[in-house]
This record gives sequence, structure tokens and C-alpha cells, in this order.
Amino acid sequence: MPLKIDVKKKLNARSERVKCVDLHPTEPWVLAVLYDGNVFIYNYETQSVVKSFEVTDQPIRSGRFIARKQWIVIGSDDMYIRVYNYNTTEKVKTFEAHMDYIRSIAIHPTLPYMLTSSDDMLIKLWDWEKGWVNTMIFESHSHYVMQVAFNPKDTNTFASASLDHTIKVWNLSSLVPNFTLEGHEKGVNCVDYYTGSDKPYLVSGGDDGLVKVWDYQTKACVQTLDGHSHNVSCVAFLPDRPLLLTGSEDGSVNLWHSNTYRLETTLSYGLDRCWAVSYLKGSNTIALGYDNGTVVIMLGKDQPVASIDNTGKVIIAKHNEILTQNVRQADVSQLGDGERMQ
Repeated sequence: MPLKIDVKKKLNARSERVKCVDLHPTEPWVLAVLYDGNVFIYNYETQSVVKSFEVTDQPIRSGRFIARKQWIVIGSDDMYIRVYNYNTTEKVKTFEAHMDYIRSIAIHPTLPYMLTSSDDMLIKLWDWEKGWVNTMIFESHSHYVMQVAFNPKDTNTFASASLDHTIKVWNLSSLVPNFTLEGHEKGVNCVDYYTGSDKPYLVSGGDDGLVKVWDYQTKACVQTLDGHSHNVSCVAFLPDRPLLLTGSEDGSVNLWHSNTYRLETTLSYGLDRCWAVSYLKGSNTIALGYDNGTVVIMLGKDQPVASIDNTGKVIIAKHNEILTQNVRQADVSQLGDGERMQ
């Protein structure tokens, strides 16, 4: 039985080509970085522009919020990283990071670390608490490194996708990759980790039009998905739905069931090629970047669904979690009126 997927569009903002999007973890904002060198922060609840400014006259391919510092960090084709305070748009730091175009930025979830990857075939680790010093250089790929992503279940490790047809998995304490995953027939553009505790999986998308799901413990490809007619440019294991999202230069965004791998639905917004995706754990909000703009959608409702039967049993469903409680059997002797039951 197919999943019932309720898709609600929150934002459809037309612009020049959007190469990267990033959702703010607490504000209803999406960062969109453009190939024409401009940056936009949209409020997707009010459909308004919060901030917009020109960063450079060169293309920008990556940008990220660092919310705990109130920063955005931007990587562009002039090889520079620029850091801005997103409240004042004041420039905090500018430095030359690579010898070629900067393709990807990943922010460590807790430590003051940033990873960057480039067409110079290098991945670099930066520490902003130490004045943005470059602390490590990871060198093993033989072509452009298109994306890097931290493992949310083990943030000391990360994965990289390259046009040398491989995905490599690394450890922050070693300059040598832990292992290499091979199987794509052409370059690999994107990589993402499965966030659930039940499967040690990552997903990749390539110029062969294929999506591959890998077990990074056995190092085996467990599934290949063939549902796009052009290069796959972004992939995402959605954290609060049993869904795998894939975006392509064919303009389509496919939603696959992440357990059965059945294609559940295809989204198309008529904005030409899809380049980027962003999601948040604990939220149904998803941002997409296209040739002709930015789209923010909500899958279902963020509020949990609850029901109670005549025996006092309460069932609460939120995302893919099911919680139960019998209120008749609960010890309420210590509770006052209106108090919350644990």
C-alpha cells in the first residue's frame, strides 16, 4: 500500500540559478546561494526576503548557516570562503580556502569545525575557534570533490562524493580514508547519511542517473534506484519520514520509501534542473534549489496525531514514531488538574 504523502508548498521564490539551500534550525528561514554571486535569506512562513546581498561576481556553489554563531558561510568560484553575521550582514572573515572552485561546505554539529571540498580534489578542515586555521587536508580523490557530509551518528566521521566515481569515508583523526565505495559508472555528485539508528546506511547520486544505497559497515551496495533520466544532483534520507529524496537535472524530485525502495511520488515545480536539498531533524520542512528559484515544502503536519479508545489507551503518532499510554492505569494521585502526564 503506497504511503499517503501530503505535500504543502510553503515558498516558491523565483530567482537566478540556486546551487545550494540550507534551512535555519530555529528560525523559519532558508538560505539560497545563487550562481550569479548573490545570497538570499527567505522567511518561508511570510514568503518574504529577510536579507539579500551580493557576495561576489563569481558563482557561489555552497552556503551554510552556523546558527550558534549567527553566521552564514559562503564558498564561491573565486576560491574564497566568506563569513557574514546574518543579522547585520557584516563580514566576519574572508580567506582563500582552495586552489579551485569550492563545491561543498559541511558544518560539524557541535565542534567549531567546517569541512570544505573543491575542484582542487582536496577536502579541508577549518577551526573557527582558532581563527579559521586549516587544521587538516584530506587528499585521496583523483577528481573534483562535489560534496562532503558528516555522519550524524558518529560525528568524527564523514563521507565525500567525487567525480572520480567513488565515495570515500574518512575519520577526523586520520588523513587516510577509512575505505572507498565503488559502483557508480560516472561521477558521484552527492552523498547523505541515514539518521535512524536501525541501519548503517548512506546514499549517493551520480552522473550515471543512478541512486545507490550503501551499508557502510559491510561496504556493500544494498540497493540501486533508477528513476531519473539525467544526472542526480542531490540526495537526502529524510530523518522523520521513511522517505529517501532524490533530485535531478531532469527537473524532478523523487520520493522513495526508504524501507521498500518503492517510488512513492514525484514532485515537479517547473523550475528546470534541481540542484540542492536541505532538511531538518524533527521537522517536516524541506527546501529545494532549482535553476529558476527556491521551493520550500512541508510533508504532512508537524503536530502529532493522537487518538484514545474506550479503555483509556492513548496512541500518539509523530512522524515515524508511535507512542502509547494507558491513562486509566497511570498513577495520577500526585497530579493536579491540568498537569502533564509523563
